[in-house]
Amino acid sequence: MSQQYYVPESSKLPFAMAISLLMFIIGASNTVIDAGAGVESNSYLILLLSFAMIWTTMYFWFKQTIVENHAGLNNPMLKDSYVYGMAWFIFSEVMFFFAFFFALAYIRNFAIPWLGGEGEKGLANMLWPGFEASWPLMITPDQAVFAGPEKDMSLATAYSSGGLGGVLGWLPLWNTVFLLTSSLTVHIAHLGLKQGNRKKFNLWLGMTLVLGYLFVFVQGLEYYEAYAHYGLTLNTGIYGTTFFMLTGFHGFHVCLGAIILTIMLFRSLKGHFTADDHFGFEAGSWYWHFVDVVWVCLVAFVYVM
Repeated sequence: MSQQYYVPESSKLPFAMAISLLMFIIGASNTVIDAGAGVESNSYLILLLSFAMIWTTMYFWFKQTIVENHAGLNNPMLKDSYVYGMAWFIFSEVMFFFAFFFALAYIRNFAIPWLGGEGEKGLANMLWPGFEASWPLMITPDQAVFAGPEKDMSLATAYSSGGLGGVLGWLPLWNTVFLLTSSLTVHIAHLGLKQGNRKKFNLWLGMTLVLGYLFVFVQGLEYYEAYAHYGLTLNTGIYGTTFFMLTGFHGFHVCLGAIILTIMLFRSLKGHFTADDHFGFEAGSWYWHFVDVVWVCLVAFVYVM
């Protein structure tokens, strides 16, 4: 039996979101450029404004979608489109991170060895005599312009500096514990919701959020340690660039996932969701598991190998 597909009324919210994201790109890029150049500017105000615009737009957009669902307008066909839409969105995020991991692999296995004189394209003996290829790259080809970091953030460095104590004080280890445990707690919360146990759902989802925000806090400590004590910044050659690019984008996605799950908790406290109608939360949990998997890959390829 065919179903009538619900077509929502025309909305200005997509246009508002497009403008907000454009403001975000302008604000973020200029803030990073000015900070790297040591220039004092008000670019960060554009960035803050863009955040306010994005969250305001999201609030009204989420509100409209929730109202439509509670009104019974979201039939099974439309709900299937939500599932496909979220699946494609996560796939696009997979490809987003794949590009950065591929760049890291290319740099480590091709570009740096070539700069060190290895292979057919090795020209370092003519361009930078004495340069030795290694990873993490602590001494750059042109050390006078792009000085390398004093220390790296790898597991090997943590162990060599303090043995077992150094490993236990290694911040990425605790972030791994936090994030992998949160993947378990969000799954338990999902089981509670499917069982119709709202108290169990709220409790375990709350624990997930605590672990998620702990991850963000500890990553902030890691960045402070990198800048203040390791001499590792965005300007310390290709190692600093790839490190902050990969971990920074992942941290941003963790923040986004935590905010999504926070909204789901507030919705549950207001009585939203049933055992058979809770795709808003389910989509958020998919996203949370995705950032967990990305973190495992980050630990393996950025911190360990």
